[in-house]
Amino acid sequence: MSGTSTETSKDAEEQGAESGRGSPDPGTDPRTDRRSDPRTDRKCDPRTDRKSDRRTRVTVLVALAANLVIAVAKTIGGVLAGSPALLSEAAHSVADSLNEVFLLAALRRSRRPADRRHPFGYGKERFFWSLLAAVGIFVMGGCFSFFQGFEALTKGTEETFGGYVAGMIVLGVALLAEGASLLRALHQLRRQGVAAGLRDPALRTVVAEDGTAVLGVTLALTGMALHMATGEVVWEASASLAIGALLVYVAYRLGKDARTQLIGEAADPEASGRIRALLQAQPEIDSVEALFTMQTGIDSTLVAARVDLAPGLDSERVEEVAVRIKRSIARTVPEADQIFLDVTDRLAQEAHESPAATGERGGA
Repeated sequence: MSGTSTETSKDAEEQGAESGRGSPDPGTDPRTDRRSDPRTDRKCDPRTDRKSDRRTRVTVLVALAANLVIAVAKTIGGVLAGSPALLSEAAHSVADSLNEVFLLAALRRSRRPADRRHPFGYGKERFFWSLLAAVGIFVMGGCFSFFQGFEALTKGTEETFGGYVAGMIVLGVALLAEGASLLRALHQLRRQGVAAGLRDPALRTVVAEDGTAVLGVTLALTGMALHMATGEVVWEASASLAIGALLVYVAYRLGKDARTQLIGEAADPEASGRIRALLQAQPEIDSVEALFTMQTGIDSTLVAARVDLAPGLDSERVEEVAVRIKRSIARTVPEADQIFLDVTDRLAQEAHESPAATGERGGA
């Protein structure tokens, strides 16, 4: 029994691939080939995931349309007014537009089925494209805003009252458009649940971008108004620098989250705790030696556990127990779509590693 490993995915278990004679799992819905969640008594239907993706895609498209129109308006207004704050906001909108394209690519590519080259699927595509979006915010938005702010402080700007009025009108319209896009993103976040929605890097990025855009437009309006009222360019330059700092901070936070998920982030502690409690409650398991989890997508998790079984179980019984345990884990944590059990003999392992067995000094 020592060192025996039984590995399979949920689909293989449902088909009885491991035992060849498994009885139907009462937790399986034959119509959807998915598990029921005993905590909510709901079916974990893959169509729910597709609906969530469609809603996220609509949210991203709304943000993309708003940012494209606003970017053009801000650029024209910034050039006419010679406003560094308005040009900084134009760069911000261009960066956001490019990022929305990245997010649309992430939504499309992350749902590709697993294949031989990527046996755990393409769920991490979302994390990769979200990282690119964070880099885009930093380079195109934050760095350009800093450049505009420093240039305004050192060289000044040519003020034209009419241009500034037009620029402020553009910013007012942008504030309405960005606010509408943010409300759409927040509405979806509320429908999916805040915790679940924020796990989706595409939705998280849109919420961060739209929230930053609303705050950035407010800063630009304030800077332009104070510049017009006082004639001091330092107000507008400061607004541009503040926009740059805001974008760099948002890019850092989004990039940090994407990096953590790309490297391989564990499942949330609550889900890991449920899995460990389930394993420890099994009468055939003496102890749980190790439990490892990793998110392979926004709604998929890999689970690997090393367990010490009670003595006296023959190989056929071990196989039946392993299949039953993995099906229980799949029902308890529906996102666990890859489950691996490594059955080990702790006493034999300890004896093998003891000083007496290894010939080290001090053995009995």
